[in-house]
Amino acid sequence: MNSELDKPITYLKGVGPRRAEIYAKMGVFTVYDLLCCYPRDYIDLTFTTPISDAALNETVTLRGKVVKKMPEARIRKGLSVFKAVFTDGTADITIVIYNSSFLFSQLKLDEEYYLVGKLSGNFIRKEINSPLVFPGNIPDKLQPVYRLTEGMTQNLLRGNIHNALDSCRKFIFEPLPKHIAADNGLCSQEFAMSNIHFPKDRRSYELAKQRLVFDELLVLQLGMALLRTKTRGKTAYQLKDTDMSSFYSALPFEMTDCQINAVTDCISDMHKEHPMNRLVQGDVGSGKTAVAAAAAYFVFKNGCQTALMAPTEVLASQHYETLKGFLEPLGVRVALLTGSLTPKQKQTLKQAVSDGGYDVIVGTHALVQQSTSFKELALVITDEQHRFGVKQRAVLAQKGSSPHKLVMSATPIPRTLAMMIYGDLDISVLDTLPKGRQPVDTYAVTGKLRERAFNFVKKHLDEGRQGYVVCPMIEESAMELQDVKTYAKKLKEGSLKDYRIGLLHGKLTPDKKEKIMADFKAHKYDLLVCTTVVEVGVDVPNATIIVIENADRFGLSQLHQLRGRVGRGQYKSDCVLITDNVNDTVRKRLKILSSTSDGFKISEEDLKLRGPGDFFGDRQHGLPKLKIADMSQDMDVLKKAQLTAKQITHSDPLLQNPENKGLRELVDKLFTGSDTEN
Repeated sequence: MNSELDKPITYLKGVGPRRAEIYAKMGVFTVYDLLCCYPRDYIDLTFTTPISDAALNETVTLRGKVVKKMPEARIRKGLSVFKAVFTDGTADITIVIYNSSFLFSQLKLDEEYYLVGKLSGNFIRKEINSPLVFPGNIPDKLQPVYRLTEGMTQNLLRGNIHNALDSCRKFIFEPLPKHIAADNGLCSQEFAMSNIHFPKDRRSYELAKQRLVFDELLVLQLGMALLRTKTRGKTAYQLKDTDMSSFYSALPFEMTDCQINAVTDCISDMHKEHPMNRLVQGDVGSGKTAVAAAAAYFVFKNGCQTALMAPTEVLASQHYETLKGFLEPLGVRVALLTGSLTPKQKQTLKQAVSDGGYDVIVGTHALVQQSTSFKELALVITDEQHRFGVKQRAVLAQKGSSPHKLVMSATPIPRTLAMMIYGDLDISVLDTLPKGRQPVDTYAVTGKLRERAFNFVKKHLDEGRQGYVVCPMIEESAMELQDVKTYAKKLKEGSLKDYRIGLLHGKLTPDKKEKIMADFKAHKYDLLVCTTVVEVGVDVPNATIIVIENADRFGLSQLHQLRGRVGRGQYKSDCVLITDNVNDTVRKRLKILSSTSDGFKISEEDLKLRGPGDFFGDRQHGLPKLKIADMSQDMDVLKKAQLTAKQITHSDPLLQNPENKGLRELVDKLFTGSDTEN
């Protein structure tokens, strides 16, 4: 990349150290970073409304002249009001500006301006309060609107970007080889950068956006392909075929076809000289652990070890119990290694693992500590991929000689998006629930029926069952945290005072969270009031009712994940979604959730409605943040980018050819500091 673009933001005229600090909060450190701050929207000055036709309480764009300026009026201490009369020949309107003598002084008599704002007043006297003001001779009729942070304004940002384009336009480099740009009908990078910020017209904007979306998705695909190539070394564990019939016949249930297909995929991968790199994704209760157990049994029959890493001790203990049940009757020795063991217990267990005394070792991050070593680690399984990311699974994989890797994720996501996020993995999908799995009846109600909903909760608890109440919470927010505490207190003192209520939220220490979940599983609580930290949690077959407050605040996929906390045992289970927001969009979303329990269908709808930005809530899923592409809108461009990425990596897997130098630089920039970096 050109050194001019890589210069610190203070290189630009008008950007001193103080403004650079504000830019740092926005993730902008260089001139190039600033040019990549793409607008979130545009103000279109090409369509104006005559003042005589402008409707009250609507946002309008007006064009006219300032014909009169009134003296400043002081309403009370600290509040000044400035007024001016503005006309377009069809009618007059009063401009009202509060506490800004500077903005008022910018308005010159008999000069033309565009005003953008909401009309107030009445039919006789219309007003426009604190409008956006643009000169009548402004050359760019589509004005960008940016995401801001405290201390930054639209005008400051526009001005700085104008300066950056003026001083560095000739240095904007072209990362795409010419034939790729031509084959895909794409404009130049310089045209794209100029016209995404200050488009000459709608067509210029569309061409600019198409080019930048293509570049972003292509670079992401190339980055994922590079990760795959880097981890493509030969494995020391090219395993041999073995008889699996004893495993299948020992199971207390019959595997579904998609489970058997996933096991076949894993075994086929582990036959090869390159290490397996596979994702098994499926709904809660789709049987991922049974697939993991089969893969571990295949490895055991080949005389090697398997490690399974889970994000919490409670989840690790749960996997340990399940795998022990599947595998110990077949002679497989299963161990549990977590942080809560005493130093002496840890030392003894780690020595036994190192000596080959255990075949399957289940644990938390304790598995990746330097003091943990294995005798023949051939398979690494990680649960809930978004909690780890590529770095952590790479650390665990370094414990052996390029072992096989299996990732389990209970987040059903559309295949196209899965290919984006898990681009370095092959994918097996479990989209059929095992026989006997209880569907969860789902009801969406308004807050008026809250009392009735809690009577329904009591009915479940009185039958000896347990339940959850989930409140939305934005992490780090003291106000929201108070909400969940207050909510639990109200229940304890009110309609549910006769029941044992636990409280679980993100501000608790990991140990405290683990203890509360373990106590809930042991039925020391009847009801758990919690935030979404319960989303990836322990398996409590006795929990049969979940109430989700302010359900409109959650994405459909997140609601579906939360619903998956119940319906895990033999008892009929229910989910109640409460919302006071009953607009058409909310109704439509909650209707989708009430009408299907298919996580993949729900995720497709969620993607259409919300886009990928909010798809995972606050989770860290390892996908570098996209600046301009939108998976719900840009699927066609994604397919083109995927095809192009395949063509490039086929002839140049490491992007070392001179024509791919610019793309390689963008890949390195996108993945620097990302969770996907190796």
